[in-house]
Amino acid sequence: MNSEKKVCSEGIWDSTVPGIAFDSQGVSNYCQMQKTLMQMYPRGKQGKKIWSGIIRNVKRKGKRKKYDCIVGVSGGVDSSYLLYLLSIQGLRVLAVNLDNGWSSDIAVKNIKQMTSALGIDLETYVIDYEEIKDLLRAYMRAGLPWIDIPTDIAIKATMYNSALKLGVKYVFRGNDFRSEGKQPREWTYGDSRQLKYIHNRFGNSRKLKSFPNLPFWKIFYAGFIRGVKEIRPYYYLEYSKQDARRFLAEKFGWQDYGGHHHENIFTKFAIGHWLPEKFGIDKRKITLSAQVISGKITRAEALKMIDQRIYTKSQLDKDIAYIKKKLDISDKEYADIWRSKNKDYLDYPSNFQIIQKFSKFLGPIIKLVYSTPPMAFTEIKMRAEKRH
Repeated sequence: MNSEKKVCSEGIWDSTVPGIAFDSQGVSNYCQMQKTLMQMYPRGKQGKKIWSGIIRNVKRKGKRKKYDCIVGVSGGVDSSYLLYLLSIQGLRVLAVNLDNGWSSDIAVKNIKQMTSALGIDLETYVIDYEEIKDLLRAYMRAGLPWIDIPTDIAIKATMYNSALKLGVKYVFRGNDFRSEGKQPREWTYGDSRQLKYIHNRFGNSRKLKSFPNLPFWKIFYAGFIRGVKEIRPYYYLEYSKQDARRFLAEKFGWQDYGGHHHENIFTKFAIGHWLPEKFGIDKRKITLSAQVISGKITRAEALKMIDQRIYTKSQLDKDIAYIKKKLDISDKEYADIWRSKNKDYLDYPSNFQIIQKFSKFLGPIIKLVYSTPPMAFTEIKMRAEKRH
């Protein structure tokens, strides 16, 4: 049996990526999905036209309200630059930040710097730290790959809650599939149902009073009944993370915090150590491949970058010690967690099986709920085509 690792001939997706398949030219289905998404969400002249229409709708529906839109901010480059883009369009923006106790000092300073300079109101939602501590610790004990699911859910829930409370119809997000790609569900899937189960089974039974969970019914209610839509401007606008980083630093004194998602210390640990060292998962294979296909870097550059370590030993030791202390995990428990059997999202109850089973029927409903359908549906379709 030939166990040699196969690498996509156009990107650096390889045979370690779940659900991958290669055609006769060595091009992966992930590469084809990336190209399909680029066609679905064009930039250039057509993208500008779509963006102009979005701005008109946002201003029209924002009349007689205090704010036109909500933007989730983390202090990172994508959300910081998004604030600038929306401000020059004359939109009245409310910046919403989730404080889960893990943001770096640089990230916090960036948020304050950007909102102050642009005259944008900032609303920070603070989760009771004992709750987030219990949740993150529970996910580690559960042995799942993506242990930062509670943060992802809480960020989205906070934006939706603010939009519903204020009657705002648009939530803007700084996601960019051209620079981030689509991560396989085996690496990152999680939902509100699974979060409750993980917390009940592996947590310390602390009630979640301040944690903003986001069940599907609430997303449906917000999108279908209340008309709240998610917009991702970078899908349509020319955007370079590298150029944006330089611009923000020069114009606003924004400070760089390191790598992708390193504005949050726990997220950095999850991406830079937990995933690659415990599970053999390197999310950079996805993000760098996307950047190659988008023309931001060359394939040779991506192959060189993937060989570089995310952590230095001294910084890793420092961060692990910090995480143990902040999560109240003893050295012994951390060692036990690290040695425990790896699990995946199918090992615990979730909504995924329902979503997968009824994806064809949910499609029209999803279009009514989301302005930009979740890429999970594109992935499900891609996997189904691979089987046939």
